[in-house]
Amino acid sequence: MTAKQHSDATDSIEFECELPDPPEKVWRALTVPDLLAAWMMPNDIKPEIGSRFAFAKPDAPIECEVLDAEPERLLRYSWRERPEPGNAADPLASPLDSIVTFTLDRTVSGGTHLRIVHDGFARVATPAVAMVGAGCRLSLNAHEPKQTIAANTPRLFLRAA
Repeated sequence: MTAKQHSDATDSIEFECELPDPPEKVWRALTVPDLLAAWMMPNDIKPEIGSRFAFAKPDAPIECEVLDAEPERLLRYSWRERPEPGNAADPLASPLDSIVTFTLDRTVSGGTHLRIVHDGFARVATPAVAMVGAGCRLSLNAHEPKQTIAANTPRLFLRAA
C-alpha cells in the first residue's frame, strides 16, 4: 500500500486489501442501504451521480453526494459531517468536508482488490478510522508508518451481501 499526502493542508486515510469475494458482491455491500448499514451506519444511498444521501449518525447526520459511480468498479462521494448542536466552540467539532473513494479491481483469482481513500480534510486531528480489516494495510496520514490491522470489518460487511 502506498500513502499519499495531497497537500500541506490535507491528509488522507488509505486502506487496501484483497477480498476473496467478486466485485459484484463488494459493490452490493457498498451500495445497498441495508447491507451498508450492517457494517457502517443506517443510510439511504443510491449509487447514482448527483444522488444525495445521509448516514444516520446518532449525534448528527453525515451528508453525502455521489460524485462518481461505475458499478462494480468505482464509488466516490462527498462526506460532510456536521458538529453536534451546542458544540460549535470545540474546533474538533467543526464541519468535516471530505471525499471517500472506493476502487474495486477484480483479482486473477476472481476476488476483489479493494482500495478506500478518505481525503480532502484539513489537518486538525488524526481522523477516526471506521474501516479496517484482518491482514489489510492501513495508513493514517502520509507521515505515519503503515500498520497491519487485526479486525474483521471487510468480512463482516461481505457476509450480508
